[in-house]
Amino acid sequence: MLRNVLLLILCATAPAVQAQQPPTIQLALLKYSGGGDWYNDVNSLKNLAKFCNQNLRTNFNLEYTTVEPGSADIFNYPIVYATGHGNMLFSDLEARNLRAYLEGGGFLILNDDYGLDPFVRPALKKVFPELDLVELPFSHPIYRQKYEFKNGLPKVHEHDGKPAQGFGLFWQGRLVCYYNFETDLGDGWDDVHNDSPEMRTKALQMGANIIQFVFGQ
Repeated sequence: MLRNVLLLILCATAPAVQAQQPPTIQLALLKYSGGGDWYNDVNSLKNLAKFCNQNLRTNFNLEYTTVEPGSADIFNYPIVYATGHGNMLFSDLEARNLRAYLEGGGFLILNDDYGLDPFVRPALKKVFPELDLVELPFSHPIYRQKYEFKNGLPKVHEHDGKPAQGFGLFWQGRLVCYYNFETDLGDGWDDVHNDSPEMRTKALQMGANIIQFVFGQ
């Protein structure tokens, strides 16, 4: 069902009709349990939506919504974004619902705002016990959409000084979750962390690549 919604969204965001229509897509922020600060970087999704509208000719609502992993409302949004520094927990019901959402055509963007990694991996294992996060090669199409990133993810923040990495979960051959680690794209999308204009642009371009890939796969 959600895949059909994506097709309708793509038709509604065609350049010829975009100017005559109100926003047809809205990004969602995942409100998860466990005590992690799921709510930080408040301007990230707004800035990403604006950048995509200007450069991909999408038709995003600039105001994002908030959804919980166990809610039926999650199925109304083709892309859900989760970020934070700390603990992330899914109940059994939330894990089942999130799995149904991803299997049905939804997509999850996970942003390591530093410190999320030890918690996000077991959380994902509860959703897909049979799947493992795999690092995407630099040749993956997600790095070669409108913008080309020959060396993979831009390194936005130092964190532990390790190279930026992009991981994915593949269900039946389809990428259903993209996890950026040791970089923090969300901070790059936001405008309160004193990132340089060049770095913010790279982060937004990489975000646009993710959006374009999701709607095209």
